[in-house]
Amino acid sequence: MTLCAADLDAYFARIGWAGPVAADRPTLNAIAAHHPAAIAFENLDPYLDRPVELAPDMLVAKLVHGGRGGYCFEQNGLLRLVLEALGFAVTPLSGRVVWNMDPETITARTHMVLRVDLAEGPALIDCGFGSAVPTGVLDLVPDVEQSTPHEPFRFVRVGEEWRAQIRIGAEWRTTYRFDLTPQHNIDYTVANWYTSTHPESHFRHGLTLARALPGRRISLRGADFAVHPLNGMSERRGITDPDEVAAIVEREFGIRIPDRPALLARLSAAAA
Repeated sequence: MTLCAADLDAYFARIGWAGPVAADRPTLNAIAAHHPAAIAFENLDPYLDRPVELAPDMLVAKLVHGGRGGYCFEQNGLLRLVLEALGFAVTPLSGRVVWNMDPETITARTHMVLRVDLAEGPALIDCGFGSAVPTGVLDLVPDVEQSTPHEPFRFVRVGEEWRAQIRIGAEWRTTYRFDLTPQHNIDYTVANWYTSTHPESHFRHGLTLARALPGRRISLRGADFAVHPLNGMSERRGITDPDEVAAIVEREFGIRIPDRPALLARLSAAAA
């Protein structure tokens, strides 16, 4: 499916970008900054035992027109449609998430990321990594610190494998590992089935929401809401009232809750 002009216009309205649009780096950087601010990372569907659909028309209906966000297969699946409609040369890749764990851990390939070939060289764009999403386009070169509107990022090369890293304070932390093998839609179908339905998938056991807003990041993990200013101390608070959690989902993350009674019941059961 190729996005029609109306859906492309609706996407840019959704992310709040009214500037010039072309198959170039400035447009890509604008998308990388605006998309994660406007379309929240969220896992309400797997958390509520609802299917996660990756068909292009379903992605557009949910993320562009439906007041919803999604996780990486949805966020970067939509992004791929947008970039291809603009004329970018896009290669979909997959990665092994090792965020908050030993970077040598062998995890499943459950992260979607996009390589884009620009006139300046190959680059990566990723609008689907939740609380550590890069908000700028990253050149696919090793061992070079790259600034974004939020934290610095870099890639480290280990043989044929690349490691994406974010700098938190003085520490470089690996977010995921990937290689440059092109992926096919069926690869994401299988990985999405695992992350959305497998009993051991963490997306089924607790809320995970994030936005990268100008000057700060916000996140919700279970009933713990956090605000991380770029310059300043993080603020965290636990929330005991399911109605307040739902209100934060709507107010802070801009999410239209698909089944509010089911969410409140699930949150109440988790708090019991």
